[in-house]
Amino acid sequence: MNDMVGSKKALILQAARAIGAQKFTPAEIEQVRRRLIADHGEEGKTGVDYIADVLKSAGFRVILSQQEEAEEQYEEEFEDLLHFKTLSDAELSIMLGKRRAEMISRNPKVEPNKRAEKIEIANWFRIWLETPDAFFDWLDVRKQAPDFQEKFPQTESEV
Repeated sequence: MNDMVGSKKALILQAARAIGAQKFTPAEIEQVRRRLIADHGEEGKTGVDYIADVLKSAGFRVILSQQEEAEEQYEEEFEDLLHFKTLSDAELSIMLGKRRAEMISRNPKVEPNKRAEKIEIANWFRIWLETPDAFFDWLDVRKQAPDFQEKFPQTESEV
């Protein structure tokens, strides 16, 4: 039985390599599933969830939803975002953080509640950049504001 699982995984990886995709979305995973059936008949039948798990565990890039794809895009683009070795590094990091929050807030592929958070974060960056001395006092007041409490009720425990 263990050999069957091992050979099934090998067949999945072989089919994935033959397809040659850089990332595996549901469409590419379905291609792998169909290729397995076409090449191996009954032995090749397997579920898309199992195929996705095998591909992930083998290090392939698997993206199962538009939200995952959008979040991964931003994660890659802003990896190692905060650098404060020099003043110019710090300034650039702050500006990139603000830009990242604004970009995500405008992306329709990101969930509405996450976009609302990013709008809020972009506003925090704006206030910090415009009035750094008053920022933390402003933030304390902002977190207590009724509209903030309504939009982000889960953050009440953080206040």
